[in-house]
Amino acid sequence: MSLFKSITVNPTTKVLIWKIEEPEQNLKEGIILTENCLTRLSGMKSEIHRRGFLSVRQLLRQAGYKTTDLYYDSYGKPHLKDGKQISITHSFSYAGLIISDTTKVGIDIEKQRNKIAVIAHKFVHYEFGFLTTEMIRELTVVWCIKESLYKVFATEGMSFKQHAKVIPFNLAEGETRAWVIYKGQLQKYTASFFEFNGFTCAYALEN
Repeated sequence: MSLFKSITVNPTTKVLIWKIEEPEQNLKEGIILTENCLTRLSGMKSEIHRRGFLSVRQLLRQAGYKTTDLYYDSYGKPHLKDGKQISITHSFSYAGLIISDTTKVGIDIEKQRNKIAVIAHKFVHYEFGFLTTEMIRELTVVWCIKESLYKVFATEGMSFKQHAKVIPFNLAEGETRAWVIYKGQLQKYTASFFEFNGFTCAYALEN
């Protein structure tokens, strides 16, 4: 089994990353899938999506949870039955989750690809002002942070471009701040990010 990275963000918050290398059958080992899990799995036509789904369940196991400890609300946001905060992501050959005892959290993993520059106008506004020659890497960080904010804020109608703002950052520092400004509400977050094997991972913690 392939636990790729474990990060202790603080005494009550942990990030786990899984490298998806195993065949689908191997990813089922050691976990008991609920009826809902089996239904969702059978509806996935893509093998990589099925393996990503199973990898997340393996990460839950690494964190000391069973598949029955996880449930989703009507908006598709994941929750743990013990009340701890959780966010989940998977992209191509990696899956990840973040769990916190009390702090609202979000996480995202994305592959660094040139095509992000083509769609940047859909999710970038203020941030265009500080992009450098490392634009693809920086845009991927911006996207991952905004996706993480969306998962934390979890409010229908929130726009990446209009309502989420990433404060200028340095790729070498791996940390910045971010805001969501929505319907007169201002919520601030601490955002961290790191790069590995052509991928970017970012996670946000509500302040």
